[in-house]
Amino acid sequence: MRDVDGHLTRSAPIPRPDWLPDAVWPFETFTCEVDGSAVAFSDVGQGPVLLLVHTGLWSFIWRDVLMRLSPKFRCVCLDAPGTGRSAWPRGGVAMERSARAVTGVIEHLGLNELTLVVHDLGGIAGVVGAARSPAAIIGIAAINAFAWRPEGAALRTMLAVVGSMPVRELDVLTGAIPRITATSFGVGRHLDGASRRAFLTGVGRSGIRAFHDYLADALRCEPLQIEASSALGRKFAELPLVTIFGEHNDPFHFQREWKGRFPNAKQVVIPSGNHFPMCDDPAFVARTIEAWHGASTGLVATRKSS
Repeated sequence: MRDVDGHLTRSAPIPRPDWLPDAVWPFETFTCEVDGSAVAFSDVGQGPVLLLVHTGLWSFIWRDVLMRLSPKFRCVCLDAPGTGRSAWPRGGVAMERSARAVTGVIEHLGLNELTLVVHDLGGIAGVVGAARSPAAIIGIAAINAFAWRPEGAALRTMLAVVGSMPVRELDVLTGAIPRITATSFGVGRHLDGASRRAFLTGVGRSGIRAFHDYLADALRCEPLQIEASSALGRKFAELPLVTIFGEHNDPFHFQREWKGRFPNAKQVVIPSGNHFPMCDDPAFVARTIEAWHGASTGLVATRKSS
């Protein structure tokens, strides 16, 4: 965000809750207003900008890779509306609002050149939100993500069932999916007890509802799906791309689809990785992004500025 003289301004960090001490989340959290609701984000490090986008849970999933990337990159991550420390949006949770939050954070911070790092439903929200922004996108890192219309009976059935109201309300009562996600099967392979508790507290009951609502909307947000696919095929078609997937979690063959759309893509598989490879092996994922960025996106940045 810039003041009347055009100088970049910074918001004051929001107060840190007791359940999120520095030792667990060593980053400040800020907010900006998007569609009348507060969107929480963190902005750490210096250097080329990485915008990390996830939709469904909250930014805690990026913690360990942020700690490894922020010494060499400026890393910006955000909580999608209704998740983490972002407010519940007016009108309810929807993929469109997640995409708008991405655009809003880019514009609030005045980012003008960045690499997009997306995970899960952050693929659709991140691609659309970045494409709508004035920023120059110089590369995409897709981590267990997709950014097109979900195809195939298995994927569409999964989104319909997990996104349904009965499953959502059962999960609100039991907290089963967040607890499973907090184990080594999800984000918890390297979490200590305090970190696991903070992750679960950050999800909370409203976050559980948001998680299921985002899955439900990912199935029906056809205009956004079309917009994401179009951006990949046009505006972003010539960008360097790396995909990073867990060895045990590509049942819908997203990596194959990415390769079909970006024939020159670099593709990496994390041994023994699941749906959150940046949590399974954050050092490997950080090294992969750093090496790929240095080899690929610098050329794009030079070409765009010439």
